[in-house]
Amino acid sequence: MASTYVNNLRLEEIADGEQSGTWGQTTNTNLEIIGQAVAWGTRAIANASTDNITIADGALDADRCFGLKLTGGGQACTVTLLPNTSSKTWFMYNATAADLTFTCGSGANVIIPAGQTKVIATDGLGSSGVVHDLLTAVNLAGKTIANAGLSVKNGSTGAGFIEFFEDSDNGTNKVTLVGPAASGDVTVTLPSAAGIVATTDDATALAIALG
Repeated sequence: MASTYVNNLRLEEIADGEQSGTWGQTTNTNLEIIGQAVAWGTRAIANASTDNITIADGALDADRCFGLKLTGGGQACTVTLLPNTSSKTWFMYNATAADLTFTCGSGANVIIPAGQTKVIATDGLGSSGVVHDLLTAVNLAGKTIANAGLSVKNGSTGAGFIEFFEDSDNGTNKVTLVGPAASGDVTVTLPSAAGIVATTDDATALAIALG
């Protein structure tokens, strides 16, 4: 009976009684494959509208790497993750100059813009498979630090926003900072000294008080 590869990492599963005297080599390859599946790798995307990332059966290949830097390319490309019966997670770093769309079936896809990284996962449901963006609606506990800058992107139906909540023992009220509908970029520079930043309502009230 022949070996099978019906597992998410496509390891070789030896049939009972097979590979007498050589099973150790297959086992060592499987162990190397497991090591590769939690490692970092690089792979070039074709300069074409479509490409495939395929996890090989029982053999080492960069497409299996947990962290995968995608180079090459040159145009927007739809990348099919195969086989679509494998459930797999990747940290995908799109180092190409164009957006990459990841698909594995008729379900939802994930787009990774040029120069950005996302954590994506396939569900292994075959032709109806879905690619999931695992950093959607993430709840981060504790202090989160963003080095350099922080971009809050807008959705298709509204501007980007940040919500500042009061102490939870006081209630659930919040202050929402929303990006305006503007014809150009707007920069708000905070004062260098400690104090309170006045709102438009505060300034109007002060003007009325002063007559």
